[in-house]
Amino acid sequence: MQSELLIHRRGLPWRNPKVEIIILYILYMRKIYALVLALLAAPLSAQVDEKSEITVHNARSGAEEVIDLPEGMVMECDSLLSEWMAKKYLFPDTTCVDPDVNPLFTPEEYRERLHRLPVVMEMPYNDIVQKFIDRYSGRLRRSVSYMLGAGNFYVPLFEEALDYYGLPLELKYLPVIESALDPTAKSKVGAVGLWQFMLATAKRYDLKVNSLVDERCHPYKSTWAAARFLKDLYAIFGDWNLVIAAYNCGPGNVNKAIHRAGGVKDYWTIYPYLPAETRGYVPAFIAANYIMNYYCEHNICPMKTMHPLTTDTVMVSRNLHFTQVAELCGIDKEALHALNPQYRTEIIPGASEPMSLCLPSEKIATFINHGDSIYNYRAEELFTRRIEVKPEQATVTRTTTTTRSSQKSSRSKSKASKSKKSKKSRSSSVTIKNGDTLIDIAKRNGTTVEKLRKLNRIKGSNIRAGKKIRVK
Repeated sequence: MQSELLIHRRGLPWRNPKVEIIILYILYMRKIYALVLALLAAPLSAQVDEKSEITVHNARSGAEEVIDLPEGMVMECDSLLSEWMAKKYLFPDTTCVDPDVNPLFTPEEYRERLHRLPVVMEMPYNDIVQKFIDRYSGRLRRSVSYMLGAGNFYVPLFEEALDYYGLPLELKYLPVIESALDPTAKSKVGAVGLWQFMLATAKRYDLKVNSLVDERCHPYKSTWAAARFLKDLYAIFGDWNLVIAAYNCGPGNVNKAIHRAGGVKDYWTIYPYLPAETRGYVPAFIAANYIMNYYCEHNICPMKTMHPLTTDTVMVSRNLHFTQVAELCGIDKEALHALNPQYRTEIIPGASEPMSLCLPSEKIATFINHGDSIYNYRAEELFTRRIEVKPEQATVTRTTTTTRSSQKSSRSKSKASKSKKSKKSRSSSVTIKNGDTLIDIAKRNGTTVEKLRKLNRIKGSNIRAGKKIRVK
């Protein structure tokens, strides 16, 4: 700064303190301007890597390695905040005065923090884990703030199921990387819900999936199914990092990677043989555990959570439409969708089997007291699927031309029909009434007993009431 000031002084005819102050101010602002430009340019240079993948340097090969991000890390925060639960019960913490700046730490500090986590699962530090921590603490800061708030809704449910099956409680952060705690999340490969179940796995763990119901979106049922699935995977591999990997890509792919690695059951040994997304899955899980515990160190403010509304469940034994419940119980339809995300449409198919309906506690009595009225309300209008349909009879009109050939054919047809009618008249039959004899039947129909016996091959006079007997 002083050398620059001397350069400017040489061009001045006299020394003026006021002018010198102005010059110093200009030079200072130039420094500030250059610093601002540098700060603005830094994130722009990193935008190449801000997509759905992370690039890491492979120390062994010396090449750059691309790792796909889990689905939960590519979801936009704005879409998460548009959910009814977020709009209703989450809001920014205006009392948080931490600067929105992600501080820098040494690798030793990250290593020490991971070591201090109260977990039973192995959570080591390396460059790949660092990349994922940087993503959560940088670009995904708003998403982390949302998930810290939304965790108040779902994490207690996760902990209950994990604790019941004796699983590590740190698995509660698995939905963070799977769905970003969105119960209706759908991946590009067809996985659905908080725990991102594929259809086949969902069916295996008794989750109903059909055109009207998808229990993969049911927070309670999907959580307990996920806990069972994780327990079964641990029984296969006996290593939690391998369990996490198998949860992502399936046990078959993990077994293939183990075989290619010479039979070693260690995630970081089989790492090169895993699919691209799975190579980043365990590091992302470690990073999720880190950021959900050390968010304060990175100046991330959790979203405030209002006391969520208390709910209760009723069983529905008939088909029910959300419109019926919303209009007669006075509930916002968006709230019904949020409280019952397992229903794909607005129809609850209770006629097939009893279905659960989650309602605010204060609306339970209203639903029970007005059950029949609710079921019948606008039923014909809302349920348009017909139970029985009688097909219409087609009326065919034919135009005929009067020609000799047609006249001949019509005559032949009339003769044939007359002969058929005469045959039918000749071979008529009657039903035997109670107390009838052959004599009585013969008298009524102008015939004889002998003819009746011949026509019907009757020996003697025994006949049975209710049966038909030929008389001509």
